[in-house]
Amino acid sequence: MSDYEKLVSSIKEMGGVVVGYSGGVDSTLVAKAATDALGEKAVCVLIDSCFIPRSEIDEAVLRAGQLGFNLVRVRADALAIPNVPKNEPDRCYHCKKAVFSIMSEMAQQQGLNCVLDGTNRDDEGDFRPGERATRELGVRSPLKELGFAKERVREISKEIGLPTWDKPSYACLASRVPYGTALTRETLGQVEAAESILHELGFKQCRVRHHGDVARIELVPEEMDAIFALETRNLVAYRFRSLGYKYVALDLLGYRMGSMNERLVGDDVNVKEWGVGSK
Repeated sequence: MSDYEKLVSSIKEMGGVVVGYSGGVDSTLVAKAATDALGEKAVCVLIDSCFIPRSEIDEAVLRAGQLGFNLVRVRADALAIPNVPKNEPDRCYHCKKAVFSIMSEMAQQQGLNCVLDGTNRDDEGDFRPGERATRELGVRSPLKELGFAKERVREISKEIGLPTWDKPSYACLASRVPYGTALTRETLGQVEAAESILHELGFKQCRVRHHGDVARIELVPEEMDAIFALETRNLVAYRFRSLGYKYVALDLLGYRMGSMNERLVGDDVNVKEWGVGSK
């Protein structure tokens, strides 16, 4: 039995599921396996909020149609969720608790047994307070349960022909803003527009970290040289300044997942309070 068949089989045993679907590599594989296993008893829920760029939402909807998912699009005001706008290190816990509670309620109403997410084995090593919320709600993570790491998820996706197999990793726009800096629609829109500029210029795996009037760009090492070309550098600086940034900086350490969590490491108070390094 192939790894994909194992995934399909494990989900089929659940009888009926709601899948938290974002259009990313992990959740698309889970949604595909759930659809193959359960047909209409697999409901894929896409949360449409200001934390997700319009381009990502549109692509996820298009992909769901192409792959035959039973898609439900739920519009949610993330900034109306208590404790989310103030952007403390446990922001993700409150956000995940709210959105997965919606999915849990949908599952109960439709007589579906489980709510699934796309967490994989590699996700255990990062600071992810949102996982506490999914554990509390009983959300299952079939990729992690089967021991699939990110690389294997991409391999399986490629093997079965999913177009998302090489899609760059993505995280919500709120992760671009330092903890303690209040989240606003204006700030999120500014970050979204800045990252869109980089994507238009051909940069695939990138982040724009928002530090007030400073935009800190993170790129993967193989794409750094491209931004130093005079025309590209000047264009990025000009367009970012037109968005309201006074200074545009390149992070020499490059792109790394969860770089906003780095200030928490080594701080005993935060480690105890927020659970850095815990599962």
